[in-house]
Amino acid sequence: MNRLAGTTSPYLLQHAANPVDWWPWTPEAFEEARRREVPVLLSVGYASCHWCHVMARESFEDPEVAAFLNEHFVAVKVDREERPDVDAIYMEAVQAATGQGGWPMTVFMTAEGEPFHFGTYYPPRPLHGLPSFRQLLEGVVTAWRERRGEVGEVAARIAGELAGRRLDYRAPAPPGENELALAVGALTGEFDERHGGFGGAPKFPPSMVLEFLLRHHARTGSGEALAIVERTCEAMARGGIYDQLAGGFARYSVDAAWVVPHFEKMLYDNALLARVYLHLWRATGSALARRVALETADFVVRELGTPEGGFASALDADSETSDGGHAEGAAYVWTPAQLAEALGPEAGAEAAERYGVTEAGTFEGGTSVLRLPGEAPPAEARDRLLAARRERPAPERDDKVIAAWNGLAIAALAEVGGLLERPDLVAAAARAARLLLDVHRDDATGRLARTSRDRVAGTSAGVLEDYADLAEGLLALYAVSGEAAWLTEAGALLEVVLTRFTGEDGAFWDTADDGERLIRRPQDPTDGATPSGWTAATGALLSYAAYTGSDRHRAAAERALGIVTPLASGAARFVGWGLAVAEAAVDGPREVAVVGRADDPATEELHRAALRATAPGAVVARGEPGAADAPPLLADRPLRDGRPAAYVCRGFVCLEPTTDPGRLTEQLA
Repeated sequence: MNRLAGTTSPYLLQHAANPVDWWPWTPEAFEEARRREVPVLLSVGYASCHWCHVMARESFEDPEVAAFLNEHFVAVKVDREERPDVDAIYMEAVQAATGQGGWPMTVFMTAEGEPFHFGTYYPPRPLHGLPSFRQLLEGVVTAWRERRGEVGEVAARIAGELAGRRLDYRAPAPPGENELALAVGALTGEFDERHGGFGGAPKFPPSMVLEFLLRHHARTGSGEALAIVERTCEAMARGGIYDQLAGGFARYSVDAAWVVPHFEKMLYDNALLARVYLHLWRATGSALARRVALETADFVVRELGTPEGGFASALDADSETSDGGHAEGAAYVWTPAQLAEALGPEAGAEAAERYGVTEAGTFEGGTSVLRLPGEAPPAEARDRLLAARRERPAPERDDKVIAAWNGLAIAALAEVGGLLERPDLVAAAARAARLLLDVHRDDATGRLARTSRDRVAGTSAGVLEDYADLAEGLLALYAVSGEAAWLTEAGALLEVVLTRFTGEDGAFWDTADDGERLIRRPQDPTDGATPSGWTAATGALLSYAAYTGSDRHRAAAERALGIVTPLASGAARFVGWGLAVAEAAVDGPREVAVVGRADDPATEELHRAALRATAPGAVVARGEPGAADAPPLLADRPLRDGRPAAYVCRGFVCLEPTTDPGRLTEQLA
């Protein structure tokens, strides 16, 4: 009996019809392994994972393989996006044992959750030194039967090593000006001057590092930092990693030049990058950056928006082909003949030249990914190509709503909408925020569920990044809207962070102190594809302290921010958000209080000027004079000669208030 049909995860539901007798991650699964005295096979992946689909078709849908698996194992399937804690612990073991990681992740363990053999994808037949999946299963069964004691010793030793990997945190001082300058120097040394970005293939969008560099430029005027951002953002926006027809970024480029993407589109990438391009526009006035910020925000709402008001996790890399199969990128790639069919011979030839589509192709089978090396084709041609593409089978969508990723999207949409005068985007952010607070949060305890689907909360508890990123989103929504309720809700989430996720030494844990006991309580301060829970919490706490004057929140942020100091010296690329938060801390962050009637255009002008300021991590509060629900930053802020006024402060010590938007811009420069 396959037990996945009753779950809410689209990834688990993809496997619900497998002949494998899958279990979700539950105590009952491990009790069953204990009762039968068999090992556990843990298979971890996610719905938009290309190689997860491949292994499913090749092995998990094979009746003979499934029969052997069912007889000799308890098979547990985990969606890594629902259970990042489970994924993190066992991925650490996979990487330590094999030197690499990835998904699908394949781990064999005892009924106590102690792992003894690791890997990722296994083919149906021996290939490139890998055994077939069936051979692997047979080998594990033989070892389990004939060398059970040895297997148990290995598992216990590995589990002990994992459990012992606790961060020895002594809360060093947060990064100062010197450390931040050294981090910029280190990033400059790693920068790919030819193609933009960092490192070789595969190349991932360095969104958090770019945010740090923008903040560093704003604080210091560093042309070097800004040049890295401008080169990288233009290269990505003109490359195949960006959807030249519909907007939105793919997860990464398989090459160093941003030509061919891995076609899955993740909510978190697009949320983070929309914000980066918006901030680049704010710093430079770049028309390209403005366009990409808006197109990416529109992509998030149009393609990832759910009927309930949240945002889906991802679009798959694969889609159906004309022969009924599935292939990566099938929805997105073109040949010159296909362009001619959609536009006519002359316009098709022009589009091929403009989009870099050749007879040889840049992708598989003579197809090309659209790029924009020079001038764009006419808007009409783009619209017609997009209409033609929409006739193709669309990629599948993972429509579960993840709290953390929606928090990132709320922040991005609120800011893009607020700065670029798109109230519909601000409204979309507010709808998502209400969904998260209404469905994901338990009103009795204030605790979050990590996921929901169809307005039904999942069973996985929220982890640190869920509280931190949602708080970040609510704070951004407050800055744009002036609705004090968002600030209050952010404070409630951060209270859980301080009471349930913070150790006595000031370090953050990824799971709550009363959460499910695994073989190790995960804790990772480095940023990956998204800000780590640690650095996200630090940023939200710092902003909240700036709004409220809370010494408790400021002290917690500064203590936790100390982890960035040693990491920045040798791994600046992997602590970009932490460095961005450090820039805000060094700058103040600046606090801006805009006081005036909501219906007064002069209030709106001051508010817009405050939002468009580049001061790192500046917080903006807007409200009516004397409002009862005003936060401390707005308290006792009168009008100026009866006119709306703005107060720029650091640590609640303020400059002379101004009624002039231009003067406000100067004060925040």
